[in-house]
Amino acid sequence: MIPFQRFLDEQREPVWRFLVASVGRDAADDCFQETFLAAMNAYPRLRAGSNLRAWVLTIAHRKALDHHRARARNAIPVPDVPQVAVHDAPLRDDETWARVRDLPPKQRAALLLRYAADLSHAEVAIALDCSEEAARRSAHEGLKKLRLEMSPTP
Repeated sequence: MIPFQRFLDEQREPVWRFLVASVGRDAADDCFQETFLAAMNAYPRLRAGSNLRAWVLTIAHRKALDHHRARARNAIPVPDVPQVAVHDAPLRDDETWARVRDLPPKQRAALLLRYAADLSHAEVAIALDCSEEAARRSAHEGLKKLRLEMSPTP
Protein backbone atom coordinates (compact mmCIF):
# COMPACT_ATOMS: atom_id res chain seq x y z
CA MET A 1 0.00 0.00 0.00
CA ILE A 2 1.36 3.42 -0.90
CA PRO A 3 1.88 5.98 1.90
CA PHE A 4 -1.15 8.15 2.57
CA GLN A 5 0.67 11.38 1.63
CA ARG A 6 1.47 10.01 -1.83
CA PHE A 7 -2.14 8.87 -2.19
CA LEU A 8 -3.30 12.37 -1.19
CA ASP A 9 -0.95 14.00 -3.70
CA GLU A 10 -2.16 11.69 -6.50
CA GLN A 11 -5.89 12.11 -5.79
CA ARG A 12 -6.00 15.79 -4.78
CA GLU A 13 -6.83 17.22 -8.22
CA PRO A 14 -9.59 14.81 -9.29
CA VAL A 15 -11.28 15.07 -5.89
CA TRP A 16 -11.03 18.89 -5.92
CA ARG A 17 -12.49 19.12 -9.46
CA PHE A 18 -15.30 16.76 -8.53
CA LEU A 19 -16.19 18.72 -5.37
CA VAL A 20 -16.08 22.13 -7.07
CA ALA A 21 -18.43 20.81 -9.74
CA SER A 22 -20.64 19.12 -7.18
CA VAL A 23 -20.99 21.70 -4.40
CA GLY A 24 -19.48 24.88 -5.81
CA ARG A 25 -16.17 26.58 -5.05
CA ASP A 26 -17.31 28.03 -1.71
CA ALA A 27 -18.20 24.70 -0.12
CA ALA A 28 -15.55 22.62 -1.89
CA ASP A 29 -12.84 23.45 0.68
CA ASP A 30 -14.84 22.06 3.57
CA CYS A 31 -15.97 18.99 1.67
CA PHE A 32 -12.40 18.39 0.48
CA GLN A 33 -11.08 18.42 4.03
CA GLU A 34 -13.89 16.18 5.26
CA THR A 35 -13.24 13.76 2.39
CA PHE A 36 -9.56 13.34 3.13
CA LEU A 37 -10.07 13.18 6.90
CA ALA A 38 -12.50 10.31 6.36
CA ALA A 39 -10.11 8.71 3.87
CA MET A 40 -7.20 9.03 6.29
CA ASN A 41 -9.20 7.27 9.01
CA ALA A 42 -10.25 4.43 6.70
CA TYR A 43 -7.02 4.12 4.69
CA PRO A 44 -5.28 1.59 7.01
CA ARG A 45 -8.25 -0.79 6.64
CA LEU A 46 -8.32 -0.58 2.83
CA ARG A 47 -7.67 -3.83 0.99
CA ALA A 48 -4.62 -4.09 -1.24
CA GLY A 49 -5.50 -3.76 -4.91
CA SER A 50 -8.51 -1.50 -4.28
CA ASN A 51 -9.35 1.14 -6.88
CA LEU A 52 -8.15 4.14 -4.85
CA ARG A 53 -9.59 6.78 -7.18
CA ALA A 54 -13.09 5.29 -7.17
CA TRP A 55 -12.84 4.74 -3.40
CA VAL A 56 -11.90 8.34 -2.56
CA LEU A 57 -14.43 9.74 -5.06
CA THR A 58 -17.10 7.64 -3.37
CA ILE A 59 -16.19 9.34 -0.10
CA ALA A 60 -16.22 12.74 -1.83
CA HIS A 61 -19.61 11.97 -3.34
CA ARG A 62 -21.01 11.14 0.10
CA LYS A 63 -19.57 14.34 1.57
CA ALA A 64 -21.17 16.30 -1.28
CA LEU A 65 -24.51 14.62 -0.56
CA ASP A 66 -24.13 15.54 3.11
CA HIS A 67 -23.51 19.14 2.07
CA HIS A 68 -26.59 19.20 -0.18
CA ARG A 69 -28.74 17.69 2.58
CA ALA A 70 -27.51 20.27 5.09
CA ARG A 71 -28.08 23.09 2.60
CA ALA A 72 -31.63 21.86 1.97
CA ARG A 73 -32.37 22.17 5.68
CA ASN A 74 -31.24 25.80 5.87
CA ALA A 75 -33.54 28.65 4.96
CA ILE A 76 -32.20 30.80 2.14
CA PRO A 77 -32.94 34.51 2.55
CA VAL A 78 -34.08 36.22 -0.63
CA PRO A 79 -34.83 39.83 -1.45
CA ASP A 80 -38.39 40.86 -2.21
CA VAL A 81 -39.99 38.61 -4.76
CA PRO A 82 -40.61 40.52 -8.01
CA GLN A 83 -44.18 40.89 -9.22
CA VAL A 84 -43.12 40.43 -12.85
CA ALA A 85 -41.54 37.27 -14.20
CA VAL A 86 -37.78 37.47 -14.55
CA HIS A 87 -36.26 36.15 -17.76
CA ASP A 88 -33.09 34.12 -17.44
CA ALA A 89 -29.90 35.62 -18.82
CA PRO A 90 -27.76 33.49 -21.12
CA LEU A 91 -26.12 30.66 -19.20
CA ARG A 92 -22.54 31.02 -18.03
CA ASP A 93 -20.37 28.12 -16.97
CA ASP A 94 -21.15 28.69 -13.26
CA GLU A 95 -24.86 28.63 -14.03
CA THR A 96 -24.44 25.40 -15.96
CA TRP A 97 -22.82 23.74 -12.93
CA ALA A 98 -25.57 25.18 -10.74
CA ARG A 99 -28.10 23.39 -12.95
CA VAL A 100 -26.09 20.20 -12.60
CA ARG A 101 -26.19 20.61 -8.81
CA ASP A 102 -30.00 20.90 -9.02
CA LEU A 103 -30.40 17.51 -10.73
CA PRO A 104 -31.75 14.55 -8.75
CA PRO A 105 -28.98 13.02 -6.60
CA LYS A 106 -28.28 9.91 -8.70
CA GLN A 107 -28.19 11.82 -11.98
CA ARG A 108 -26.04 14.57 -10.48
CA ALA A 109 -23.59 12.07 -9.01
CA ALA A 110 -23.34 10.04 -12.21
CA LEU A 111 -22.66 13.14 -14.31
CA LEU A 112 -20.14 14.60 -11.91
CA LEU A 113 -18.26 11.35 -11.45
CA ARG A 114 -18.27 10.67 -15.19
CA TYR A 115 -17.39 14.13 -16.52
CA ALA A 116 -15.89 16.19 -13.67
CA ALA A 117 -13.92 13.30 -12.15
CA ASP A 118 -13.33 11.60 -15.54
CA LEU A 119 -14.28 8.13 -14.30
CA SER A 120 -15.40 5.39 -16.64
CA HIS A 121 -18.98 4.14 -16.34
CA ALA A 122 -17.65 1.04 -14.58
CA GLU A 123 -15.85 3.21 -12.00
CA VAL A 124 -18.96 5.37 -11.58
CA ALA A 125 -20.91 2.20 -10.88
CA ILE A 126 -18.42 1.23 -8.18
CA ALA A 127 -18.56 4.71 -6.63
CA LEU A 128 -22.37 4.74 -6.64
CA ASP A 129 -22.70 1.09 -5.63
CA CYS A 130 -24.88 0.20 -8.60
CA SER A 131 -24.60 -1.67 -11.88
CA GLU A 132 -22.70 -0.19 -14.80
CA GLU A 133 -25.97 -0.03 -16.77
CA ALA A 134 -27.63 1.94 -13.95
CA ALA A 135 -24.67 4.34 -13.89
CA ARG A 136 -24.94 4.83 -17.67
CA ARG A 137 -28.70 5.37 -17.41
CA SER A 138 -28.37 7.94 -14.62
CA ALA A 139 -25.77 9.89 -16.59
CA HIS A 140 -27.91 9.67 -19.74
CA GLU A 141 -31.04 10.89 -17.96
CA GLY A 142 -29.12 13.74 -16.32
CA LEU A 143 -27.71 14.89 -19.66
CA LYS A 144 -31.13 14.61 -21.28
CA LYS A 145 -32.68 16.77 -18.56
CA LEU A 146 -29.91 19.37 -18.82
CA ARG A 147 -30.28 19.53 -22.60
CA LEU A 148 -34.01 20.12 -22.29
CA GLU A 149 -33.56 22.84 -19.67
CA MET A 150 -30.73 24.58 -21.48
CA SER A 151 -31.95 24.41 -25.07
CA PRO A 152 -33.14 27.74 -26.42
CA THR A 153 -36.89 27.98 -26.74
CA PRO A 154 -38.18 28.95 -30.20
